[in-house]
Amino acid sequence: MQLNLLFRAFRYKNYRLFFAGQTVSLIGTWMQQIAISWLVYRMSRSPFLLGLIGFSSMVPTFIFAPFGGIMADRWNRHRIIIITQILAMFQAFLLAYLVLSDQIAIWHLVGLGIFLGCVNSVDIPVRQAFTVDIVEKPEDLGNAIALNSSMVNSARLLGPSMAGVMIGIVGEGICFLINGISYLAVIAALFNMEIAAKQNQKLPHPHITKGLKEGWSYVMNFFPIKSILFLLALICLLGTPYVVLMPVFAKEILFGGPHTLGFLMGSSGVGALCAAFFLASRKNVRGLTRWLVLSSVAFGLSLILFSQSHHLPLSLILMSLAGFSMMMQMASSNIILQTLVDEDKRGRVMSFYTMAFMGMTPFGSIMAGVLAERIGAPCTLLISGTGCIMAAVLFASRLGEFRKMVIPVYENKGISR
Repeated sequence: MQLNLLFRAFRYKNYRLFFAGQTVSLIGTWMQQIAISWLVYRMSRSPFLLGLIGFSSMVPTFIFAPFGGIMADRWNRHRIIIITQILAMFQAFLLAYLVLSDQIAIWHLVGLGIFLGCVNSVDIPVRQAFTVDIVEKPEDLGNAIALNSSMVNSARLLGPSMAGVMIGIVGEGICFLINGISYLAVIAALFNMEIAAKQNQKLPHPHITKGLKEGWSYVMNFFPIKSILFLLALICLLGTPYVVLMPVFAKEILFGGPHTLGFLMGSSGVGALCAAFFLASRKNVRGLTRWLVLSSVAFGLSLILFSQSHHLPLSLILMSLAGFSMMMQMASSNIILQTLVDEDKRGRVMSFYTMAFMGMTPFGSIMAGVLAERIGAPCTLLISGTGCIMAAVLFASRLGEFRKMVIPVYENKGISR
């Protein structure tokens, strides 16, 4: 009975296909991310360049995600995702060629990072909105979102560990090649889906500028959505850039190599996976706003403690806590947003979610890189963790107002709190 509750979104064929294809592809994606970090640090030994690469690959998301949201509300989401996955596959194969032919340079990584960031600026908001198209019953949407998070973090658990082993044996280039091949799984899954066209994608739409203004006004004038997005943006600006500093901690603080980096990222994935399964087992959204506060505080504390650790076992435990709390914060935000939003504005709201989630991270990455060059990686994470806790306190101060505005929306939609 409990398993049926935990995996209830799997009753839908389209979701099963999506889940299977994305799982394979995301393992490759995480392998590539770890391999890029290690390649950059091996070539430059510069924390600043680690931040710069992270910035270049994610800043297009901040700039162009709203246009991806417009596309998600206007056009066929299924077809858009097929195109974006093909373009991402091309990027991975080109990266593999440059590394394996020994032609790779830092400027290649920056350029290809920008290209993939542009692709993701469309892919991510469309893929977030696409979940409602492959789950037929609204009451199963939260479960599907949580399972999506478990999918991401299962890959996050396997991918970095595999990358750590592969880098040590055959180098970074094979990791990029494997990522390119992994996209074939999700592309095949997408082609085997049967998706009904949404009514709002058939109707005429206003000019793109008017559509952007309409989406921004909707977000800014509804306090619950606005407050969730601002909290998420602060957490991603201040906290999530810890990932770009992991090679520094692995090599300089813990005196390890690519295996150590893989273990650290894998531990974070274990914690995040536990959080995703916890959310998937929930029957409704009751209590998720409280988890937004608790998880933000726990994330900040885990970063503070990790920054002071010089022992690998303790660091792995703290990374697990960081992964759990980060996933609880981000997935809870996603679930609440998707249950509150009007259907005709779903794509645009999820584009703002993407801007907060992915778009703020590059600015945090470049800040973390600059700070780490000047005051060291441990002090940088100490500041980051403190900032996350302050953001949580600010959000908690208006939680009563938040709940008063959410309850009527859930009652109108027939959603149990």
